[in-house]
Amino acid sequence: MTEPEEAPQEVPEEVPAAAPYSDSSGMPQNEMYAQPPTASVEKTSPTQPQARPDPGDPNGPTLQEALQQIRMLNQEVADMKDKMLRALADVDNTRRRSERDLKDTAKFAVTAFARDMLSVSDNLKRALEAIPSDQLESNEQLKTIYEGVEATERELMRSMAKNGITKIEPLDQKFDPNMHEVILEIPSFDKAPGTVMQVVETGYMIHERLLRPARVAIAKNAMAPPAESGGIVDQEV
Repeated sequence: MTEPEEAPQEVPEEVPAAAPYSDSSGMPQNEMYAQPPTASVEKTSPTQPQARPDPGDPNGPTLQEALQQIRMLNQEVADMKDKMLRALADVDNTRRRSERDLKDTAKFAVTAFARDMLSVSDNLKRALEAIPSDQLESNEQLKTIYEGVEATERELMRSMAKNGITKIEPLDQKFDPNMHEVILEIPSFDKAPGTVMQVVETGYMIHERLLRPARVAIAKNAMAPPAESGGIVDQEV
C-alpha cells in the first residue's frame, strides 16, 4: 500500500515593507514617533505679574495702581472738606457781621440828628445860666420863664436818654483824652495835675460811642511851667 503524497506547502510571499509615511514636515512618521518628544520650555519673565484687585478683570488696574487711586481720592476728599469748612466759616462770619451792622444801624441811626440837637440843649442851658438867680424871687414873670425853659431842657434830655444819649460828667475826674478835650489849664495847689476843674462845654455819649467830647479846664501844678493846651478826640462818631 502506497503512502499518500504530502501536498506541497505554500510558502507565503513576503509582504514588502510599507514605505515610511512622511508628513508635511518631511520627517518619516515612524521615525517621528520613534524619537522621544522634546519638552517645550517656556521662557518666563524675571518679574512676576502684579496682582489685580479683581482677578476676573484682566484689564483692570493693578493693586498698586488701585492703592494710588485710593490715596488720590482721599486727598481730594480732604481738600474738599477743608474748602467746605472754610466756606462755612466765611458764611458764619458774614452772618455775624451783618447782624452786628444791623444792630449798630439801629443803635446809631439817630447820631446825626442827636448831634444837631446838642446845639439846642446848649442854647437852653445858656438861657438858664443867663437869668440871675437873685431876680427869680422878685420877678414872678421871669421865674415863670425860667421854669418853662428848665422844663423844656429836662424833656429834651429825657428824650435823648431814651435814644441812648447821655451826658459826660467829668468834673473832679481824671482827664481822659478819649472823652475830654482840654481848653485851658488852671494852676492849683489842692487838685492833682490833670483833674478836671471846670466843664466849659458838656460832652455826650451815644451808647458806648463818643458823640461829642467834653471841653474842660484841668488843674496843673502851680509851680510847673504852662503846658500846651489841646485834646485828643479819636472816638467821635
